[in-house]
Amino acid sequence: MFFCGKIYGYSIDEYHKTDAVVVLTGGRNRIAESIRLLNNNLANRLFISGVSENVSIKDIEDKAKIYINNPERVELGYTARDTIGNAREVKEWTEKNNINSVRLVTSNYHLPRSMLELYALNAKFAILPHPVYSDHLSKKWFMSWGTFKFTAAEYNKFLLAWMRNLF
Repeated sequence: MFFCGKIYGYSIDEYHKTDAVVVLTGGRNRIAESIRLLNNNLANRLFISGVSENVSIKDIEDKAKIYINNPERVELGYTARDTIGNAREVKEWTEKNNINSVRLVTSNYHLPRSMLELYALNAKFAILPHPVYSDHLSKKWFMSWGTFKFTAAEYNKFLLAWMRNLF
């Protein structure tokens, strides 16, 4: 399955700097990874899309169990509730802040659909995908019924998004 080869074949670029790190909430270790990237100066800013109401940067630090070196470089997006909403929120934030390149941090299985939704909005910035791999999903997806079902469901969501964006 091409989709599985793609989502388990991403390499992680730890060298190229982007204008911003953008992370989509919802998956394990995504936020901690994005903060680590910001703290390592791989971008000047961090945008966290899809944050729940009344959540502060301090709350995020506590939950992710990681310290943010420069909290003033972090902005929170509170409007997104799904991947399409993430794409809209990210596009608006990048346009407002003149961002030309982002490191998109999300789960490996979520990257194809997330990038598709951003490109469908004619996002005018370069995207460097940065996958977060889960210990709960087997790279041998064909040997694990749970991983197979999960991956098949994500593939179906990707296909629906692709078809919706064709028209």
